Amino acid sequence: MVTVDDVRQVARDLPRSSEHLISDRVKFRVGKIVYVAFSRDETEMGFAFPKEERPLLVESRPRVFHLPRESDMRFNWVEAWMAELDEEEMTELVLDAWRMCVPKKVWAAYLPRLA
Repeated sequence: MVTVDDVRQVARDLPRSSEHLISDRVKFRVGKIVYVAFSRDETEMGFAFPKEERPLLVESRPRVFHLPRESDMRFNWVEAWMAELDEEEMTELVLDAWRMCVPKKVWAAYLPRLA
């Protein structure tokens, strides 16, 4: 199980990333683009994820991942139950979500092994 503080440890040093409290919800953004957000009770983590890959992710592990509410289906977004994530998987999800929101030159300089 991971916590918001665990995510904060990953996101705090990412270039162009900033943390915000919006409507009593912790969100991480690059500029105005939210790439990770938590439910008010911090039991769910939403994160940027390619729309075309959502069904496969959710179907492969429905105990961990679920689709966002209907009004958010237009966005590149998936949600996960915090209690079902471990640190390694959370880190990968957060980094991939952040990477979707910054220019390649930014993430390539920060994560050169992925470039």
